[in-house]
Amino acid sequence: MNVIVFASRKGGSGKSTLTAHLAAHVHKPSRPCLLVDADPQGSLTLWHKLRGTNEPPLKTANRSVSEIVAAAKRDGYEWVFIDTPPNMSAVVEDAVRNATMVIIPARPGVFDVNAVQETIQTCRSARKPYAVVLNGAPALREGVESRIVTIAREALAKFRAPVWSGQITNRADLLLALGHGEGAQEYYSEGRAASEISRLWAAIDRSVKAIRGSASANGAMHKQAA
Repeated sequence: MNVIVFASRKGGSGKSTLTAHLAAHVHKPSRPCLLVDADPQGSLTLWHKLRGTNEPPLKTANRSVSEIVAAAKRDGYEWVFIDTPPNMSAVVEDAVRNATMVIIPARPGVFDVNAVQETIQTCRSARKPYAVVLNGAPALREGVESRIVTIAREALAKFRAPVWSGQITNRADLLLALGHGEGAQEYYSEGRAASEISRLWAAIDRSVKAIRGSASANGAMHKQAA
């Protein structure tokens, strides 16, 4: 079983958004996925209610996720996605300890980029693979990323943090899909938002396979914390 934790102490970085879109993309009867909403704000729970299908299933957690993760393993889930609150509380540390990999969303601005340092340190202390995903980014122009995204990458390189080579662009489809209780693929499968979510998932999947030792690390975006 693989546990993907979405963590950042910065509010509004996109943890719930990425959790929902990726879970909708991944979940299939043949590849079951469990959602865990550990954020008291309950954004993921709201999306799940709007969805109205109980697919993927969702559990809530306030102080610990360990028991939920253990039960998910017994129940045969292949993937568990955990959305966490914007802090470094006990439930976040517990989630990181249970993680196969931690995804750290960050908008390409000085406040978000600076805020990832604490989450990175938590991952390193727990010896958990992690990667930063630039989210809510300005659109590419003629295939070239915005200068602010480049600056963010340069700043993250100083932290020696692995960063996904792509980006999740600030697109209306992402928000419209959530409002319908859908993922980007379900809302408009041919759209650019759906394509970016698909590419992000492919990178996460490659990384998890590398972590598990079932594939080459080529193309993976994680690094084992030293």
